[in-house]
Amino acid sequence: MPPVTSDAQGKRTPSRERTGGRPGPPRQSQAREGGAQTGQGRPRGARHPATMCELYSKRDTLALRGKHIGPSCKVFFASDPIKIVRAQRQYMFDENGEQYLDCINNVAHVGHCHPEVVKAALKQMELLNTNSRFLHDNIVEYAKRLSATLPEKLSVCYFTNSGSEANDLALRLAQQFTGHQDVITLDHAYHGHLSSLIEISPYKFLKGKDAKKEFVHVAPTPDTYRGKYREDHEDPASAYADEVKKIIEDAQSSGRTIAAFIAESMQSCGGQIIPPAGYFQKVAEYVHSAGGVFIADEVQVGFGRVGKHFWSFQMHGEDFAPDIVTMGKSMGNGHPVACVVTTKEIAEAFGSSGMEYFNTYAGNPVSCAVGLAVLDVIENEDLQENATRVGNFLTELLKKQKTKHTLIGDIRGIGLFIGIDLVKDHQKRTPATAEAQHIIYKMKEKRVLLSADGPHRNVLKIKPPMCFTEEDAKFMVDQLDGILTVLEEATGTKTESVTSENTPRKTKTLKEAHVELLRDSTTDSRENPSRKRNGMYTDTHSLLSKRLKT
Repeated sequence: MPPVTSDAQGKRTPSRERTGGRPGPPRQSQAREGGAQTGQGRPRGARHPATMCELYSKRDTLALRGKHIGPSCKVFFASDPIKIVRAQRQYMFDENGEQYLDCINNVAHVGHCHPEVVKAALKQMELLNTNSRFLHDNIVEYAKRLSATLPEKLSVCYFTNSGSEANDLALRLAQQFTGHQDVITLDHAYHGHLSSLIEISPYKFLKGKDAKKEFVHVAPTPDTYRGKYREDHEDPASAYADEVKKIIEDAQSSGRTIAAFIAESMQSCGGQIIPPAGYFQKVAEYVHSAGGVFIADEVQVGFGRVGKHFWSFQMHGEDFAPDIVTMGKSMGNGHPVACVVTTKEIAEAFGSSGMEYFNTYAGNPVSCAVGLAVLDVIENEDLQENATRVGNFLTELLKKQKTKHTLIGDIRGIGLFIGIDLVKDHQKRTPATAEAQHIIYKMKEKRVLLSADGPHRNVLKIKPPMCFTEEDAKFMVDQLDGILTVLEEATGTKTESVTSENTPRKTKTLKEAHVELLRDSTTDSRENPSRKRNGMYTDTHSLLSKRLKT
């Protein structure tokens, strides 16, 4: 496939070949006049992106980061980080004008630097920005529009600046309403970086020095691929829900009381996990009977990403509605805005505490103008339908790859939220951790940005901007196919075709040198405690890359 640029709709179009005549990844090495706000070049009359956006050379930027930025603040692709200076729609550009297809940025929900979102922010910023203690129409209009997308009982909004703030506030609401303290969370869950959220995020606290707090209870992740109850179980939803029921019973027998069950509607950092149908309903029943509330964390997966529904929890049917919903990231398309939406009953109980909720920046006129623009774009560009159509197309392409490559153990997802679970053995479902790290680096070389996560860091995560196209999907899969082919040949892994994706396949034993390599390059299959929600990586791929010489 030849290099590409993008038009105003984000569609991929052929561009000139790379030097040497070899087909290559998306590229835009020279910015052109025109193409303002289209991803097809710099805005008319502007300077070259590198001179417009760079204060320092990449080398100097790295040096200054090492000096002034905390060492636990990791970057993508640590051995060779990318310096991004601008972006448009589903494409990002480095300081040399190289174009990358962004397959992971769920923050730029409707597309990087969407002109309508930019225009809304600028227009309001020129007029007024202040805190929400002054009356302003934007905050009430935005609250009304958000509430209209949710079940009727969810009608009261509290604005915050981030998903972490939203989840922290949700816990306060739950504990004030119930008069209880204990929280049930899912294994491998991540709900934010505040101290209160690290305590309920096994994704983080199980890697740190602190033991699990007494008031925190961890339920098994409802993972039907590699979890306790798998796809061959007669009723995995009930089985996983019964685990929550047992936790509640054990807690109560010890004199403890449940304030809340909290879960991402689809678990992202946990490895792109989609709970089985019926699980949330049963859990909600058990939690409510214990006097607790159900918190749905939609920070990573809301705003139409699943396509058919605006909120991911709505996949579970009209008979299920959480008591509190948290949202963030995508709602501001990169602008820091987040929200908690709950019932009037819970809100009134929170207010009766006598403690005022005040947040200087949350719900300010500019943030709400941005949020309203995002809602308009989702509707006007029919991005939910696009998520369904492109997501289905991409999933089918990946399922075909699964029949071809033994490294692919499972393809799971819905809409533009998809995971590729990589394994070294299909029967044992042994996580292919080092291979996953190698793949994301090789994909970066092909100008495609992917990340890997999950408890073993072996799940390739796909959650791109919602303007992602079928052409983008095909290009991404073509590059992945090539990399997997080379990787499997180099490591002695058999590549074969199978007649059914449900047919068990066993990978050939890896070459002795490769086994030694994985032992050297992956000392721990679980994530480093300093990694962040979007998947920041240390250099675990380097030895593998050197040995393979691909």
